[in-house]
Amino acid sequence: MTEQEDRDVDEALALVGRETPAAPQPSPPEGHRTVSWADARARAALTGHTAPVVTRRTPLDRALGRTLAEPLAALTDLPSFDTSAMDGWAVAGPGPWQLTSGSGILAGHSAPEPLADGEAVRIATGARIPSDATAVVRSEHSRAEEGTGLLYARHPVVQGQDIRPRGQECRSGDQLLPVGALVTPAVLGLAAAAGYDELLTISRPRVEVLILGDELLVEGLPRDGLIRDALGPMIGPWIRSLGADVLSTRRLGDDADALHHAITTSEADLIVTTGGTAAGPVDHVHPTLRKAGAELLVDGVAVRPGHPMLLARLAEGRHLVGLPGNPLAAVSGLLTLAEPLLRTRSGRTDTEGYSAPVRAHVQGHPSDTRLVPVVHRAEEIDPLHFNGPAMLRGMAAADGLAVVPPGGARAGQRLEVLDLPAAGECFT
Repeated sequence: MTEQEDRDVDEALALVGRETPAAPQPSPPEGHRTVSWADARARAALTGHTAPVVTRRTPLDRALGRTLAEPLAALTDLPSFDTSAMDGWAVAGPGPWQLTSGSGILAGHSAPEPLADGEAVRIATGARIPSDATAVVRSEHSRAEEGTGLLYARHPVVQGQDIRPRGQECRSGDQLLPVGALVTPAVLGLAAAAGYDELLTISRPRVEVLILGDELLVEGLPRDGLIRDALGPMIGPWIRSLGADVLSTRRLGDDADALHHAITTSEADLIVTTGGTAAGPVDHVHPTLRKAGAELLVDGVAVRPGHPMLLARLAEGRHLVGLPGNPLAAVSGLLTLAEPLLRTRSGRTDTEGYSAPVRAHVQGHPSDTRLVPVVHRAEEIDPLHFNGPAMLRGMAAADGLAVVPPGGARAGQRLEVLDLPAAGECFT
């Protein structure tokens, strides 16, 4: 049975709602060095670690999605002075308290006059606490008596209540975040509060995507043996979610000379190709890499779908990840090789994965890992049926990809899950 026939069987079984079984596979091409899925990911991560690291000072408004190249240390105490946590009254000593004249203390003003014992002054949230004040009484927890000018508390007052003391959150010099932390919107707010105008970040890797195949259409319905390009619209946004900048997404067709020129002249740190990684008559990736003097680091992975993926080292510290042409197989290659390489190259910390029990038995491959789209249902994950190499229907509905070990998984067995990017992550 040919590889294309295997794929046709997988797709037909999935379309009728059956789980895709592991089909017999043709012998690998000469020189093929298949590695395990875990080993492939480890090699890709190590490759990212050994790539040159470029850092830059980045203004806060341009640092979102980048990675810290140095620890984030507080440049000031937070808060930098005692502040009121609530609108109300700053009071000194036990009550009742005599109300002072004036409009009260507002946020953003200089140090207020000190309070004498037995006095109260109106205060706004975020305003500086006057010296000698012992607590803040919330407006809704107090009662001002007309005529006497006295303030009474409706509840017992504890010394220091509703006062944010200087340094409550951190002291100047405290490390707030380590090297490798991702700059999120919350990190931007913390950095600004801690006194930063810019951050030292690791420059995002530059990626170029090359879509290979004469059979691909960029618009309209499939016709005359041609199919729509599903990878061009998908791969670039996915790569951005992995912490990289996409320089371009180009379609080259099945042209060995054009592929060689694109690879050898690209300015990208990483080139990602789709299709052409097997040993067919128009699969030009391997011959082109040999011609370019590239070093194959991974040449085939024991994973389904996506086994004919590859990772190569090019000249001047650049790399290439070759993805299979089928959509789900390409996603498998993206998460197996491109994700760990880009994560480590961009300096991101290795986030701990998670596992969950699978609701039903999952068919396995006799010797290879399987990546299967799943959805979360309560505390379990549920495999989706549309999991053939050429399918995206299951992926589009999935919360993640379950890592199914060789031989399959029984119902209730805990499986590692690879998260899929949320829509917002693709715009960082």
